[in-house]
Amino acid sequence: MAPENTPPSPELVLSDETSAAPPCVLVFNANDPSGAGGLSADVLAAASVGAHALPVVTGAYMRDTAEIFDHIAFDDDAVAEQARSVLEDISVQIIKVGFCGNPDNLSVIAEISTDYAEVPVVAYMPNLSWWEDEQIDAYLDAFRELILPQTTVLVGNHNTLWRWLLPEWSNEKSPSPRDIARAAAEVGVPYVLVTGINHPDQHVENALATAHTVMVSERFERFDAMFSGAGDTLSITLAAVLAAGTDLELATHEALNYLDQSLNSGFRPGMGHIVPDRLFWAEEDEAGEDSDGLPATAEDFSLPRHETKH
Repeated sequence: MAPENTPPSPELVLSDETSAAPPCVLVFNANDPSGAGGLSADVLAAASVGAHALPVVTGAYMRDTAEIFDHIAFDDDAVAEQARSVLEDISVQIIKVGFCGNPDNLSVIAEISTDYAEVPVVAYMPNLSWWEDEQIDAYLDAFRELILPQTTVLVGNHNTLWRWLLPEWSNEKSPSPRDIARAAAEVGVPYVLVTGINHPDQHVENALATAHTVMVSERFERFDAMFSGAGDTLSITLAAVLAAGTDLELATHEALNYLDQSLNSGFRPGMGHIVPDRLFWAEEDEAGEDSDGLPATAEDFSLPRHETKH
């Protein structure tokens, strides 16, 4: 019991105002235990640019930083319940669709997107070459039929989108961003952000295009490294910046520059590829290093080591 002369504790008052709250992005994606991509990338990048991610788990990768070994998809009812529960509670400014595992989950997401037709959709198509051919074909067909007609901006690597949307391409010259955008427009996609367009001068181009014009084109110097998680980082950043009310062209510029700096500050947590540093802007905490400049250990914080023997 507190002494009689103890002053009362001030009550925590929560404001009902939502104007200062960060914009919310509903994210459908798989969990990535390596932290390179997937939902962990979505949550961190969204927070880094000032948005609040609402992560809906569609499944889980079996992977490390070097390669994807397998994927286990969630039941479509579980995906639907996650999304509808949060949508009934929170106002969502934009939806991001990442890798969803199977056609059943894509069908659920398409139904939800239809019910919230006023909410824009940013859809990302990753490289699926790690998967079985039959699974790839079924997934791509379902994505084209169910998700693309509701997609506002499609994001993907040049080669990935080319092989998917223009499988009969026979021109000796590779398709331009406008060629890919035309193919996407045939199934209802107004904007396509095409990444990784190779140029002979050691630069790569990224372009936001419609069927009629290239709205944004930026070139960056090619990194001499292999990265994991770049596509998820770019697509969620674009979604988050759009959710804040930024127009599409400016949001694309900001997302591309954020990705470039994330890659430039990337790190290798394991023996595989480099992971984007989505908090590149944060200053290093010098208190987290010992006198030799090395990362602090358990002993530095008086934490006991695990003594369990296997």
